[in-house]
Amino acid sequence: MTERITSGQNSKIKALLALQEKSRERRKQGLFIVEGRREFGLCLAAGFVPDSIFYCPEIFGAGGDRAPSEVGLRPTPPPASPAVPPLPGRGRHVLQGLYPLQEETKIFEVSREVYEKIAYRDGTEGIIAEMKVRTLGLEDLHLGAQPLVVVLESVEKPGNLGAILRSADAAGADAVIVCDPLTDLFNPNLIRASLGALFTTQTVTATSEETIKWLKSNRVQIFTAQLQDSDLYYEADFRGPTALVMGTESTGLTECWRQAADRRIRIPMQGRLDSLNVSVSAAILLYEALRQRS
Repeated sequence: MTERITSGQNSKIKALLALQEKSRERRKQGLFIVEGRREFGLCLAAGFVPDSIFYCPEIFGAGGDRAPSEVGLRPTPPPASPAVPPLPGRGRHVLQGLYPLQEETKIFEVSREVYEKIAYRDGTEGIIAEMKVRTLGLEDLHLGAQPLVVVLESVEKPGNLGAILRSADAAGADAVIVCDPLTDLFNPNLIRASLGALFTTQTVTATSEETIKWLKSNRVQIFTAQLQDSDLYYEADFRGPTALVMGTESTGLTECWRQAADRRIRIPMQGRLDSLNVSVSAAILLYEALRQRS
């Protein structure tokens, strides 16, 4: 039986909004929010399990992106005519026709007014889900023969981390390791900024000390991005197992990474400023690695 919610004061809606807004609630409940067909499909394909789905039949039935077929799930049927919206009460039937859902997944149909209250942005196609958190560690990473890893030390802004994940996905990086994180990996702003790349690239958190030890034990060369005592990035050889290590724009990398570096590299700066946004720097270095490996 699918429950229909028409009031923004419903306790389930209040709980969802709390998960969106508070990392404390996400940790306490072991849940996080995914919004939109593309992100939801990628999250499912990565093995995450939905606890609850909030579905607006009027919006969902009007079409959206092609996420299910893009991530190997069942293809989206032709959109319903706007004049004949999907019938209320058929949410589980409709969604199970698209996604491999478990029977215990709770499905709530919400009115358009309620959906507009809980949706953070336009164009999310009428679906928001509460997903069960699954935390991975360094020992869970699977690396290729010549791995390319991005390491980020204390990156604070969710938007920057999301943009780096998109670049890592595009360049085919094996993994992203966030050391001593200052932002919640399941922050909704991070997931939105990554466009779901959080679920397409192996992403874990660890301390800097743990990560250095893990990289060295796996014979991955450590390239630190820093201005001092460094070579131009395109003079370095990215073709072997490589970790690209970047810190915050304000303070850079801590001394432990400077000491652990096999090579220190920099991006040339011709203007008056001495740094790029960390997500831009990551994209430049990732695509140099891709260029050399192609």
